[in-house]
Amino acid sequence: MLLGDLGADVVKVEQIGKGDDTRSWNPPSAPLLPDATEGRPESAYFLAVNRNKRSITVNFKSPEGIAILHKLVAQSDVLVENFISGKLAEMGLGWEDCHKINPKLIYASITGYGQTGPYRKAAGYDVIIEGEAGLMHITGEPDRPPAKVGVAATDIATGLYTHGAIMAALFSRQQTGKGVWIDCNLFESQIAGLANIASNYLIAGQEASRHGTAHPSIVPYQVFSCKDGFIMIGAGNDRQFASFCTKILNLPDLSTDPRFSSNINRVQNREELVKIITDVLMTKNRDEWLEMFKELGNVPNGPINNIKETFEHPQALARKVTVEVDHPRAGKIKLVAPPVSYNGQKMPVRMPPPCLSQHTNEILTELGYTKEQIDELRVQGAI
Repeated sequence: MLLGDLGADVVKVEQIGKGDDTRSWNPPSAPLLPDATEGRPESAYFLAVNRNKRSITVNFKSPEGIAILHKLVAQSDVLVENFISGKLAEMGLGWEDCHKINPKLIYASITGYGQTGPYRKAAGYDVIIEGEAGLMHITGEPDRPPAKVGVAATDIATGLYTHGAIMAALFSRQQTGKGVWIDCNLFESQIAGLANIASNYLIAGQEASRHGTAHPSIVPYQVFSCKDGFIMIGAGNDRQFASFCTKILNLPDLSTDPRFSSNINRVQNREELVKIITDVLMTKNRDEWLEMFKELGNVPNGPINNIKETFEHPQALARKVTVEVDHPRAGKIKLVAPPVSYNGQKMPVRMPPPCLSQHTNEILTELGYTKEQIDELRVQGAI
């Protein structure tokens, strides 16, 4: 999808009749137009991650279907696949097969655990990898069971790593004229995403634990309850903490109290300080505190917004974070817009998420098939 945002012609190859599994991950789904009588509604999940793509359905078990895919490979710059390691090679679509057809092809494999090692044949699922690669161990409240992140963070991170790798491979090809096999996987992407937590263990042998929204090394740096909601406060240094105590809490002596006068002391006396802060914040509504923080200006803070509040945020409105597109079966739908601007301009959403097999005839025609040949392929069950 990110390559499509940048202008690439992205062809999504799907299973005949069923398509991408996420098409049926509903509710919720987009309501169908009155004249859209065939097929199921498109799930909101599918619509979220498939803008700027075309859809073709091909039978991978049919020789004629494989021939179609070989023609696509011959004309493509990049192939992205997420089959279990070795599966496409069994069908004649592995790296070696495709490299022979198109030596300049960038072949990006996304798996659960990579192309080598004892887990190479295991399927990869975001929530499983979150647990297996450490993320779930550090997510959640300290006195509660491990929790998953609210979105598929490992999937998203792996996609971003793959996107960067593809862009680098395209630059490499400009210099060498040769294609590249990219091996990206959820497991290693998630381990890389452990960042400073991983470094704490590797450098100091320090095992991590769960802290909820709090920071293990900075206090106060967490979500606090207010009278009618929640607010995130991050006083990251002594100066910010002094301003917070004096101008917000109206407790000027708190920052000079020996228990809290330095961050090291605040970490050691975390529970006591958090209770003092919470008791004060519970006396006013969230927005009252936010207004006071705005006037102060030098202590990081922010509301805990629900999704409605997020999309109604003044900055979200100013930056046009949503875009409306015309979907052939659902009519006008809203999507999250691409988040990057170039020279002040948002990347356009050129095409809505495709209906299943919407572009099969169009793509086959571009590959050189005649109408009669396309009709025959459909009779054969190849498309």
